[in-house]
Amino acid sequence: MADDSTAPAHDDLEEGTDLAIDWTKLAQVAGTGQAVVPVVLQNADTGEVLYVAYANELALRETLARGSAVLWSTSRNEIWHKGATSGDVLELVEVRVNCEQNSLLYRVRPVRGGACHTRDESGATRPGCYYRRVVDTTTLAFD
Repeated sequence: MADDSTAPAHDDLEEGTDLAIDWTKLAQVAGTGQAVVPVVLQNADTGEVLYVAYANELALRETLARGSAVLWSTSRNEIWHKGATSGDVLELVEVRVNCEQNSLLYRVRPVRGGACHTRDESGATRPGCYYRRVVDTTTLAFD
């Protein structure tokens, strides 16, 4: 997505089958001046990757203190306790750091089953954010 005039509508982005990767995301995050690292959130029981987010130093401290996932919201530019409003809390099992100490892995256990902010056709919170697969350079398919 080059700019807002070419960005797909929110529903099309999250529920559509047209591939529209946001190649500008990291540049946008860097542009805020916020010191963050990527965080992979993984279901500790199944090994499924739930989603990728970001954390700053405060988010990591809060995650460890609360025992549940706390992140840095790049869309709101603020600390975000996953599940504070939705109830979809991700209980912390452990935090790991990669070899270069520039990304984190939060191994978590969903308290209510959902992790994604989107909902499936029945209205239930999706268990993870990777609910579509890339078919080709322009098309997505639901699993």
